[in-house]
Order: sequence, then structure tokens, then C-alpha cells
Amino acid sequence: MSGGTEAHQLLVTPSRKVFAPMPSACAMEVFRSEPIGLPPTPRVRPVATHEIGVATLRCFPMFADTPEESLKVVARACMLRRVARNAHVVRAGERTDFVYLILAGSLDVLVSDEEGREAILSILGPGELFGEMGVLDDEARSATVMATTPSTLVVIAKSDFNRCLRENFDVTRYVMRKLVQRLRMADRRIESLALLDVAGRVVRLLRDMAETLGGERVVMRKLCRHDIAKMVGASREMVSRVLKDLELRGFIEENDGRIVVHELGSQ
Repeated sequence: MSGGTEAHQLLVTPSRKVFAPMPSACAMEVFRSEPIGLPPTPRVRPVATHEIGVATLRCFPMFADTPEESLKVVARACMLRRVARNAHVVRAGERTDFVYLILAGSLDVLVSDEEGREAILSILGPGELFGEMGVLDDEARSATVMATTPSTLVVIAKSDFNRCLRENFDVTRYVMRKLVQRLRMADRRIESLALLDVAGRVVRLLRDMAETLGGERVVMRKLCRHDIAKMVGASREMVSRVLKDLELRGFIEENDGRIVVHELGSQ
């Protein structure tokens, strides 16, 4: 996958998911410039490199332990880009040129077949990164990444990211840990598709996505039936029936776009 120009050709439409904003220091860095407008052809807008400061990069867990001077070097190599909703940031099969860190917004990682059927591999939000796989193995992009809300990205060129990995072991270790986590998630997804029925796959997805909040397990990311269907490999109608059944049995509770997860067994 590479950071091509497709994102320059798609219209802005109302957002589908909302994530919690990044810390205030990040917000101050991002909103120094006016937000993107609504021209006939929305574009991913780069911002001058000097507007990416150390405070912005500190918002990312990847740079939490990076020395100040090293982080200043990284900051000088970064660009800030704003992406319209439904813009494809990268596409499967493209050359790898950039690594992206999400400062604000929501993006889907997708794969599709020749008939246009799609599967959502993951949903990314603030603090996460994508595009690093192709940097490490010099292969083409393995999936498409599409913004599902207007998003703000920090962009690092492949050569600059490689230099950052060579000079900062803490960053390298973080990337290695994230790759291991993705491998574990892929193993779990394969197991689900092979061994569980649709209801079991939905239960496992909700359990995996739930976070502890105020003593409850809550799926904070807003998911529509269509998204869940793409993530578990089922039809939207089947997912709707499963969710309705889970709610009637008291296993889940939907409230203000969030799903509160009660006891769902041991899937």
C-alpha cells in the first residue's frame, strides 16, 4: 500500500464514527490552521513541516519514550495531512512510500475481491499507525485504508521512518510489539471463521473490542450492523438478528451508539 493521490478525488460527507479527541496539546498543534473546506474536489492538504512539533508526536504511544532531541529530528521529517471522509489514503497493491500516524478521526482497513465484496480487517483511531509493514519488507500495500470520518494524519516518508527505527530502539520495539499484536489478532480471526458460527463470531468480536469503563465492559467505537457484518464475514440481516437475540437475552445493551457487553460466555 502506498500513500497515493486517490484521497484528492473524493467528496466530503457527514461522518459515520466518532472517536475521542487526542490530548489538548495535540489539538493545539492540529487546529492552528483553518479546517478543510468543501471545494468541488476535496484534497488531502499537507501542512508546512515546521507545524509538526514535539508536543504533537508525544501524543503517540510510539514516541512516549523517545529522547527530546531525537524527536525533534523526527518532527522535522513529518507532514500533517487532513483527509476527507470516504477518501482512500492508500490502496492495496500500491507501492509503499509513507507511514501514517492517526492524530484524529477514524479509518477502516479493508480488503475486497473483484466483485466488490469487502471485509473490514480492523478499525483504526487516534494514536494508531498504519503503513509500516511495507516499510519493513519492501512489499506492496496489503490492504486499503479508507477514512470513515474527516481525519488528520501525521505522515512520515519511508526513508525517514527507517532512519527513525535505526536510531531509536524504543520506537522499533513498539512497532515490533504492534506487529505481534496484529499477528495474534489475525490468528484469532482465522480461528473464528473456521470454528465458530455467525453468533459466535459476533460475540467474540464484541468481547475483543470492549473496554472497561466505570466498571462495565463497553464497545466505545460506534459500529453499525454493516460494519460488524464485514468484520465477521456475514450478512447484515444475520448480524441484526444475532444482536437482537443477544439484547433480548440480556447479554448486551445498546445505549447512545455504544454497546455495553454483559456476560457473553467464553467464546
